[in-house]
Amino acid sequence: MAKLLVKFQRYFRRKPVRFFTLIALYLTAGSLVFLHSGFTGEPTVSENEPNPIEGTSERTELQDLGVLQLSRGFKEAPESLNPARRFGPWFKSTSKDTSERSKVGDYGGTWSRALKGRNVREKEEDRAKYIGCYVDNTHQRALRGVSFFDYKKMTVFRCQDNCAERGYLYAGLEFGAECYCGHKIQALNVSEAECGMECKGEKSNVCGGVNRLSIYRLELAQESARRYGSAIFRGCFHRPDNTSIALPVSQVMLNMSVDKCVDFCTEKEYPLSALAGTSCHCGFPTTLFTLHDREDEQLCAQKCTGEDFESCGTAEYFIVYQTQVQDNRCMDRRFLPTRSKQFIALASFPGAGNTWARHLIELATGFYTGSYYFDGSLYNKGFKGERDHWRSGRTICIKTHESGQKEIESFDSAILLIRNPYKALMAEFNRKYGGHIGFASHAHWKGKEWPEFVKNYAPWWATHTLDWLKYGKNVLVVHFEDLKRDLFVQLKRMVSLLGIMVFEDRLLCVESQKDGNFKRSGLRKLEYDPYTPEMRKMISKYIKTVDTALKVRNLSGVPDDYYPR
Repeated sequence: MAKLLVKFQRYFRRKPVRFFTLIALYLTAGSLVFLHSGFTGEPTVSENEPNPIEGTSERTELQDLGVLQLSRGFKEAPESLNPARRFGPWFKSTSKDTSERSKVGDYGGTWSRALKGRNVREKEEDRAKYIGCYVDNTHQRALRGVSFFDYKKMTVFRCQDNCAERGYLYAGLEFGAECYCGHKIQALNVSEAECGMECKGEKSNVCGGVNRLSIYRLELAQESARRYGSAIFRGCFHRPDNTSIALPVSQVMLNMSVDKCVDFCTEKEYPLSALAGTSCHCGFPTTLFTLHDREDEQLCAQKCTGEDFESCGTAEYFIVYQTQVQDNRCMDRRFLPTRSKQFIALASFPGAGNTWARHLIELATGFYTGSYYFDGSLYNKGFKGERDHWRSGRTICIKTHESGQKEIESFDSAILLIRNPYKALMAEFNRKYGGHIGFASHAHWKGKEWPEFVKNYAPWWATHTLDWLKYGKNVLVVHFEDLKRDLFVQLKRMVSLLGIMVFEDRLLCVESQKDGNFKRSGLRKLEYDPYTPEMRKMISKYIKTVDTALKVRNLSGVPDDYYPR
């Protein structure tokens, strides 16, 4: 055997071309065998499935739905193609649904995609049941609870889960990326063909269309989950002068409780629930009932007739809760109808709350804000002006952290947002190492990153403000702390600089929707002060410099809570 191998070796050394020819023939033969084996089996249907209608279009649609189980030499398809497993625990397929799906095939385009999405959804589900496609518009929402957007990762399950977690009865998806929640559908049902947009994060499912909602009814496990658990306590307030106008819907409840009043106002689609003894009032925050002048809670401390451990207010002093119903008076947003020739900056040091200020401005004005940069995560969360070039003229103002003379002088006016440097530095450090709403790890705080960060960024906090005061034109200074403390007044100043006429009722609506998608949770806080005495000494010097610069220009200095540290 060894002698034979040696002879072959010598032969191919003398004839290398023949050797390579033999290798090529071997590989070609192997490829042909492989391709032949791939086409030897015809597609087969599992025993429980009805035979599909003849034709290419029908087969393609059924394959997309996971109904046909293709086989290459096997009698049964892999379990992963089973539609009951494909869509997770929220969906359960039935033989009835399967037989209905076998009839698909006479339609194409948008209608086919709509049918595909509907057939996937029309199954017996544990937590959600598809209701249909409904009309929606920015002025009269079909679902009037909370809403959120994600133009990159939206899925049906995610929308359903978020709405169910907040106790809503319905979840609706629109434009492939928008999720709306509500307790009542207030719109017309339309053809399934109008809901044909794929979900941004799940191509196999449909997420509504343009001004069209794919709506699901959430089958909650516990009825108590629909109750007022997530309603927000707003405080004790004096009865408005004209209650019937300020709070237009009311009902007497002899067995009054917070649950009953909140549930009543939620069902009536109002964001405010006011308890007045045995009377329940519902409405919106308006100039007649601003919720700005809170009273001592003892004035409202009258026991509920239906619940001894709750306060239900009196005829003169109302206990007020904010329900889960979203106040849609300030939720419409669009680009400027005509391009602006004036460029207004929303300038701040990183970590000073610029994204939150943008959220407030968009709600207050109804126009998108732009950015000097491009942040995909912000665009995906609904800041649609993020993608525009900052000089496009389509946005109401432009976010910027720039502090150079040339960059500053390119703007015609500016809102300068200033925040306590101790808080701003920590916020930016968390963003840099943990994302927009995440947190830096313990190792980052204790490692070399934090001292190096403070050394480089603390001087920038001061020079950023000084540069804008020096080179900026028509600069309005707003302190982050004042904006949090008195949002209505400060936001009114900001909107005035933007040259937009806004009704006070809209600003009151903004107050109830003030938390945007990028509010970092306050639950996770450092258990120690990360600032060393040397850091505090350096930062205090910068605070005094900025304070002096503000006062020289006849502006109010930094807020008192910047001192002491």
